[in-house]
Amino acid sequence: MSIPDSLKQANQAIALSYQPEQTGAPRISASGEDELAQAIIELALAHQVPVYENAALTRWLGQMAVGDEIPEPLYQVIAEILAVVYQLQGKTPDGS
Repeated sequence: MSIPDSLKQANQAIALSYQPEQTGAPRISASGEDELAQAIIELALAHQVPVYENAALTRWLGQMAVGDEIPEPLYQVIAEILAVVYQLQGKTPDGS
């Protein structure tokens, strides 16, 4: 597995999960710095989970606890990211 150089230099990583049938908003499912951040990135890449790089957003989300729902001011940004992920995976928001 080849990790892009920009990701090798990442010292913070956040993972989000979104299950619209179970939660109102995406949640922080993992968060870590340094070695843990690298492990999160490696695990995502190994499982073909799309990785989105945005240092400012990562710092903002990094202040939250695992399990927290993203705050309403970030809904639009996260929705745009999820829309791209759905498109890359050939999915539609209704799950098909």
